[in-house]
Amino acid sequence: MNTTIGVGGSDAASELAKLKPMTDGISPITLAEFQARINKASQLLQSQQLDALYLHAGTNLYYFTGTRWYPSERMVGALLLANGELHYIAPAFEEGTLHDYMQVTGQLHCWQEHESPYQLLVQVLRQQGLTQGRIGLDEATPFFIFDGLREQGGDFQWLSGKAVTAGCRMHKSAAEIALMQRAKDMTLEVHKAAARILRPGISTLEVEEFIHAAHKKVGAPKGSYFCIVLFGVATSFPHGVKNPQYLQEGDMVLIDTGCQLYGYNSDITRSYVYGTPSDYQRHVWDSEKRAQAAAFAAAQLGRPCAEVDIAARVQLAADGFASNYQLPGLPHRTGHGIGLDIHEWPYLVQSDQTPLAVGMCFSNEPMICVPDQFGIRLEDHFYMTEQGPRWFTQPSHSIDDPFGYQG
Repeated sequence: MNTTIGVGGSDAASELAKLKPMTDGISPITLAEFQARINKASQLLQSQQLDALYLHAGTNLYYFTGTRWYPSERMVGALLLANGELHYIAPAFEEGTLHDYMQVTGQLHCWQEHESPYQLLVQVLRQQGLTQGRIGLDEATPFFIFDGLREQGGDFQWLSGKAVTAGCRMHKSAAEIALMQRAKDMTLEVHKAAARILRPGISTLEVEEFIHAAHKKVGAPKGSYFCIVLFGVATSFPHGVKNPQYLQEGDMVLIDTGCQLYGYNSDITRSYVYGTPSDYQRHVWDSEKRAQAAAFAAAQLGRPCAEVDIAARVQLAADGFASNYQLPGLPHRTGHGIGLDIHEWPYLVQSDQTPLAVGMCFSNEPMICVPDQFGIRLEDHFYMTEQGPRWFTQPSHSIDDPFGYQG
């Protein structure tokens, strides 16, 4: 018999009927903020002694220009000069569509299907008085584009532009944090509803379908951005298994899901038992919560990201788990940055020495995997303020009352 508070006792139709849109008062990023991002990128280009930055279709193009365009085999992007000028590159047949999507305006240079877009971009550089120099490339630029530019522009150095792209994107503005806060609030409500529909025999696929519909009900236009639902032994695999499972009494439940709001991501994981927890499930769950708390406490301004990961592992070792990546223990990094991409820099891992700074946003998820038994991941996110870390969502309360209904 299930004894976990807030788990089970309802059904999908009833829970969907209770959910309401949660997006009132939330606005997308403004044109003024996009322009401010370009201004900051220009300053970073100059400080990095880069003459220009190529922004490829995808996240970076959107972040700096507000122009949504998905990458393909055709070169579509923008060239941001160190002086702040913006030049778009696109196929000629896409000219009208690109103008329709364009937010921050710039001169559009088009190439026909039989022409080289790489040669065109080099010509644009030369038209701006650059015959040689250092050109940064968006780190998501495909190799075939880098190779084409290198062939056509041998007088230029084609370098990583990560110092500029990451240098801007990893420091979130108040508007970005507000969008992520609302997206995470939405997903947490979906988590609560999903827990209530659980019953013996329910399949992971049925729960995933409910979560997708529930995300739409709370205001995420595309539903779930991703969804992982695992029961029993499958919870010991961080990103799941290929076959669906069916819930049984005493199973560990792991649900990891999120949505997007104006492009910004939520990503929350909850783990709890359907039934009465065993002593060992309780021990591992409590250890996971302590590791998450230790990581949060270590996240202080000016300290390297690595120390957050180390703090979680030290706590796990104190509770009898492996201190590195061995199992039972934590097989992956403690956390990742989040924003327009669900995983972005910097990372809470021992190799990342980036100092923690105001505006950085992270997951905190030092998962414990116990092979052939179960896994527990408690994932909440925090952002850095001038006073230190602040939770987007409060961590799970206890294994008996994971959503804190009885405080």
